[in-house]
Amino acid sequence: MSRRMTVVFHDEDLYTTLKVEAARRHMPASDIIADAVREWLESREDAELLPVIEAARAEWREKGGRPWSEVEKELEEEEAVAMRERATEAKSV
Repeated sequence: MSRRMTVVFHDEDLYTTLKVEAARRHMPASDIIADAVREWLESREDAELLPVIEAARAEWREKGGRPWSEVEKELEEEEAVAMRERATEAKSV
């Protein structure tokens, strides 16, 4: 569904820059504006997550943790075991 909205530019240079960029990309200025608004909304969501991330980092520093490479290796080993088990089950059927 397409909706209309009027955007008023009080900055003539910004408007001109937008129109030039739209022409350079061979796309409507409205697509550039929609992309910019989408990115802005996502950045706000990311900003809301920062306190949660910082709390997790603080807990990791306080209680300790394991490096990702160690966890990744463990996950790969678990997947290898699961694959062997599935292969064994398939042979016994």
